[in-house]
Amino acid sequence: MPELAGRVADAFESLVREHEDGWLSPLAVRSYEGRGREQPEEECRLRTPFQRDRDRIVHAKAFRRLRHKTQVFVDPEGDHFRTRLTHTLETTGIARSVARALRLNEDLTEAIGLGHDLGHPPFGHAGEQALDELLRERGGAGFRHNEHSLRVVEHLERDGRGLNLTWEVRDGILKHTGPDEPETLEGRILRIVDRVAYINHDIDDAIRAGILDPHDLPAGEIAILGDSGSRRIDTLMHDLVETSAGAGDIVQSDEIGGAMLALRAFMFEHVYLGPHAPEEHARIRATIRRIFEHLVDVRGDDVESATDYLAGMTDRFALTFAAELD
Repeated sequence: MPELAGRVADAFESLVREHEDGWLSPLAVRSYEGRGREQPEEECRLRTPFQRDRDRIVHAKAFRRLRHKTQVFVDPEGDHFRTRLTHTLETTGIARSVARALRLNEDLTEAIGLGHDLGHPPFGHAGEQALDELLRERGGAGFRHNEHSLRVVEHLERDGRGLNLTWEVRDGILKHTGPDEPETLEGRILRIVDRVAYINHDIDDAIRAGILDPHDLPAGEIAILGDSGSRRIDTLMHDLVETSAGAGDIVQSDEIGGAMLALRAFMFEHVYLGPHAPEEHARIRATIRRIFEHLVDVRGDDVESATDYLAGMTDRFALTFAAELD
C-alpha cells in the first residue's frame, strides 16, 4: 500500500493537468497555473491548490461560526430558518453546478463560495449596516463584509497568520460584491449566484416567518422565474449557463436578469426594509453600538481590534455579551 500511495501521489499533478486540458474550457483557470500564494509553500501531492484552499476554509474557526450568524431573521424560533452557514452551502452548491456546466474550475468556484461570507458580522445585513455607521462616525472608511472576509483569510485566522490562500480565491472573496468584478469567470459565477441563492431562500424564510404570503409575490416576475424556490433557481441557473456560454462571460439574459433584480427590489421593500424591520434594526443597532463603545471607550481596544472582535461574534454571543454589560 505505501508504494501504491506513492505512485498515485507522483502522478497526481500530471493527471490533473491532463484532465483539465481535455475537459476545461479555454476560459477556465487551470489548477496549477494560477498566480499562487503570497507566501510560497510546498504543494500537496494529493490535492490541487484550490482544493487545499477549500479545506483550509472549511477548517477555519470563522467558517464554523457561520452556523450561529443570522441570514435575515435574528434568533428565529423555528429550526428551519437559514443561517449564514446554510446560505454559504446553498450558494456554493449552485455555483459549482454552474461552473461544471460551463466547464470552468469547480474547485476554485467552491473555495470562493465557501469563503465569501467569512467576514460577515452578527445580525446579517442590519448588523453590517450598524457597524458601518459606527466606523464612519469615528472617521473611518466604514465596514464592508467582503473586505472583512478578505481580512479574515489573510490576517485573522490561524492566530494572525492567515490561511495563505491562492490569489484567485482571495480575489473572488473580495469581489463577490461591491463595485469591482472578479478577475476570473469562476469568481463572477459566485457574484451572481450569491444573489440567486439569497433572494430565493429569503423568500422561503419570509413565508415561513409569516412576513410574506406566497400570493404577495409579484406576479410578473413569478410567471417568468417560477412559482417555487426550486423552479426559480432552476430557471436562473439555466439562463446563466446558456447566456454565459454564448457570451464567453458570466452574464444573464435581460429578461431573466431583470426579473431577478425586480424580485430583489421587492424583497428589500417588503422584507429587508419592510414594516417589521425598523424595530428589529433599532434593536440590532443598539446592541452593536453598546458592544463597540464598550470595547473602545471602556476596555480601551483600538478601533481595528474592536471591529475584528465584534465582526467575529455570533448572534448569540453578541446578545449575551451586550446583556452582561448591564
